[in-house]
Amino acid sequence: MNKQDKEQSVLEIKEKLDKASSIYITDFSGLTVAQTNELRDELFTAKVEYKVFKNTLIKKALQQSEGKFNSQSEKLNEHLKGPTGIIFAFDDPVSPAKIIKKFYDKAEKPKLKLALVENIAYESKQLNQLAALQSKPEIVSAIIGSLNAPISGIVGSINAVIRDLASIVEEVAKKNVN
Repeated sequence: MNKQDKEQSVLEIKEKLDKASSIYITDFSGLTVAQTNELRDELFTAKVEYKVFKNTLIKKALQQSEGKFNSQSEKLNEHLKGPTGIIFAFDDPVSPAKIIKKFYDKAEKPKLKLALVENIAYESKQLNQLAALQSKPEIVSAIIGSLNAPISGIVGSINAVIRDLASIVEEVAKKNVN
């Protein structure tokens, strides 16, 4: 890789770091080609980017970045050793954790080195905790459901009052007829 290619890679990493809502650093060693392709497909479907870069290039990009991950750059640098894949999540910061956990449960690969979600660092032992968090679509759906619940409750109450009033009117009408 020549100097120009390295500079281009650093720029690409920096741009992704600045745009990402969360990043996941993984050890992809031991994954077969088929497993890697399957992982990439799932991450692509979740609108997440997975790239493999040299650790030195990632470190340089972190130094140049002015984004939210700068405060955690020391912690990130500790985990930038050995084969490293980096996952950039833009919309849903939790979906990569769910995908990594699913793959890890099957084959114990890839290994999570570190995740930075909302500028909070999660170590590999916290993968289960991170994967248990609700994703953005799940949270939105829960909020909409909770907003809808009181409305349906009010409608049910109004219908019950009208039904009871109709029963009373019917009983009064029967008494007046007799």
